Amino acid sequence: MNITKKQDGAKLTIAISGRVDTTTAPQLESEIKNAPAEMTDLVLDLSELEYISSAGLRVLLSAQKMMNSKGSMTVKGASEIIMEIFEVTGFVDLLNIEE
Repeated sequence: MNITKKQDGAKLTIAISGRVDTTTAPQLESEIKNAPAEMTDLVLDLSELEYISSAGLRVLLSAQKMMNSKGSMTVKGASEIIMEIFEVTGFVDLLNIEE
């Protein structure tokens, strides 16, 4: 997994490439939890994400809960495979997903 962060004022974009699984999910969780306090808009760019496990989904759910009290979170660029995982798990109803 590779993580690239870009901050623009209160907006933080985190681009994730590779795989988010049991091994890499803690790193992603740490990056999100250690985001700047002034962040009110979190964008997760999943256009290069190949796979996400239940551990990765847990991190996304945790991030969504955190952002519900601070501002907003948007998931962008999810592939067909990732979208299928979101649909099967019901995450399409929990996350703000953009094309």
